[in-house]
Amino acid sequence: MITLYQLASGNNSLRYIDDATEQAYALKDLPGLSLVGERSLVFAYLDNTLPSIAVFWTLMRSKHCVALLAPELNLHFKDELEALYKPQFIVDRKRAEVAGYGAEQENGLGYFKSDEVTPVVIHPEVKLLISTSGTTGSPKFVKLSEQNLVANALSICDYLPIQREDVTPLNLPIYYSYGLSVLTSNSIKGGKIICSNDDLLKKDFWEKFARYGYTSFAGVPFVYEMLERIGFTKKEYPSLRYFTQAGGKLQDPLVRKYAEYAIGRSVRFYVMYGQTEATARMSYLPPERTLERIGSIGKPIKDGRFIIDEETSELCYKGPNVFGGYVTGPTELASYERTGLLRTGDLAREEDGFYYITGRLKRMAKIFGNRVNLDEVESLLAKELHVQGRCVGYEDKQLLIFVTDDQLDLRKLAQDISGALTLHITAIKPVKVEEIPLTVNGKVNYTALIDQYATVGSAG
Repeated sequence: MITLYQLASGNNSLRYIDDATEQAYALKDLPGLSLVGERSLVFAYLDNTLPSIAVFWTLMRSKHCVALLAPELNLHFKDELEALYKPQFIVDRKRAEVAGYGAEQENGLGYFKSDEVTPVVIHPEVKLLISTSGTTGSPKFVKLSEQNLVANALSICDYLPIQREDVTPLNLPIYYSYGLSVLTSNSIKGGKIICSNDDLLKKDFWEKFARYGYTSFAGVPFVYEMLERIGFTKKEYPSLRYFTQAGGKLQDPLVRKYAEYAIGRSVRFYVMYGQTEATARMSYLPPERTLERIGSIGKPIKDGRFIIDEETSELCYKGPNVFGGYVTGPTELASYERTGLLRTGDLAREEDGFYYITGRLKRMAKIFGNRVNLDEVESLLAKELHVQGRCVGYEDKQLLIFVTDDQLDLRKLAQDISGALTLHITAIKPVKVEEIPLTVNGKVNYTALIDQYATVGSAG
């Protein structure tokens, strides 16, 4: 089977640009590591700079199994994970030393090698591990094979208008499946890839946008909410050909606004749907259908298929990009479950071949015995009340609505939601917060909101 590295090697237009030096590298010219020894586990704490991209491709063409992790992970969590999994190699530019490991240097790239090899059985198909939590150091990983990675990248190349003249920023972390898919798909079919850790919400990113002539960018819902606040749609970006959104549901009014902006400038805006368990992507909404299908996640990607469970309405997906199971400890590396079926945990409906997410199986709350779909409440807030709010159920007694707008009349908001949901007003609790906490992947951290309310808000 052809590998991801082989596919990228066949792209003669591919160049990685080191943002720190503006020097360009072909894939074959990137510095590498040998990492000699039997097939083993490598922990790679990689950011989006050129040295990290070089290490990524070294590891992808090696025989080793690779766990992609966030460099900024707390040292305590790093120590816990490494004590549990005992990787033979660690790549981490944030540390000068790691207890029990010797420091090595090769081609300007540093890594650590274990002083004692701990034998571990790794299934031949387990190539890449991506953590289910980028910030808390969860020992739970998603197991991905080379076939998963190749199938996902090729399916994205099939529908995104990636060209060999493109200039693509890596503005999402590559240890996040969405960011990784930007790297892999553009490496196969694109042109220049700018390697840096620039934040899309910072001024530097937009200065480089104009200087390099970016042709695309990727963003999660929070990013698009922030871009709306800073006036993205009021400006022109001559080099831009398309932009993508995934990582959660973007509220319908914003989907419409960005779609109209794109259409007015002959630019393509892609709303996409995926999960790490599907190596990133499961569906996309064709840009020419976005305005007539606001709220839809579109249709399945090439070689993928959706199935809606008749009893629960849960959306299930089948395709070659479906993962091989979870791993919570080293012994589970020995297996890879080739089921090809993913139960997404999302509730959905289908209409004329287009799919719509209606909520989460676990995003249901019981408030005084009434079942409340929290995702639908957030949608109601945005569509009918023009309020950006995040909702959680609290102790089966209250519907908490977290908002950041200082100008909102919280009592009126409670009254409006009470009437819309036919819930007694005492069950509705709007809560003003300074900001909505996010996970490293840019998704709303609902657990942190509940914890914040439990320790501070409930006393108010």
